[in-house]
Amino acid sequence: MTMQGWELQDIHLRRGQTPVFAGLHLQLHEARIGLIGFNGAGKTSLLRMLAGLDVPQQGRIVRQGETLHSAERGHAPSRRVGLMFQNPDDQIIFPTVQEELQLSWRSAHPGSSRAQAAQAVADFLQQRGLAHWAERAVGSLSQGQRQWVCWLAMRVAQPEVLLLDEPYASLDLPGQLRLAADIAACPQQVLVSTHVLDYVRDYPRVLWLEQGQLRLDGPGQQGCAAYE
Repeated sequence: MTMQGWELQDIHLRRGQTPVFAGLHLQLHEARIGLIGFNGAGKTSLLRMLAGLDVPQQGRIVRQGETLHSAERGHAPSRRVGLMFQNPDDQIIFPTVQEELQLSWRSAHPGSSRAQAAQAVADFLQQRGLAHWAERAVGSLSQGQRQWVCWLAMRVAQPEVLLLDEPYASLDLPGQLRLAADIAACPQQVLVSTHVLDYVRDYPRVLWLEQGQLRLDGPGQQGCAAYE
């Protein structure tokens, strides 16, 4: 399955004096795309640019024919694109699961009331068999459970594109399998950065980044085998 997606045109990005991308060109139209490569290859930077958290010093990022971020226009995070960070503690704001998910739901439903958000989140957790998580304190959760809260927050917000940065890193094997099944069932476009190759091996497209350059671009089986 393919969909109208992204076009990155002549992207140049630096962090301080360190170049991350220099003339990167990409089209990202597939429903499932994996990002692989060593630490520092540029995977997180690519996701942050797509989410509007970083702006290139040169070039522009176009989605569905509309320029979202460019050196000339700057950038603005979009509710249509959701990014799940590597570290859940960089993402979670509120002290309980219920409050955290309500924030995500209300961001997707401007003008909604607190009562509407509370009911929607309660229904969402009930449907997933997680009603008992609602009042749990985030501080009492394990790293993997907090990672799962971040995933639930993205699902309840329902952005059009899901960007996942090392989503499997903190999860045990059952959690990884549940997440992989959830991702497979999502109707949205999903980009996954990961070192756990088994979960992107069957993707129609995997990008192997190395020092900000595209070393390989092809089907998941091919890309993962070459990387290994």
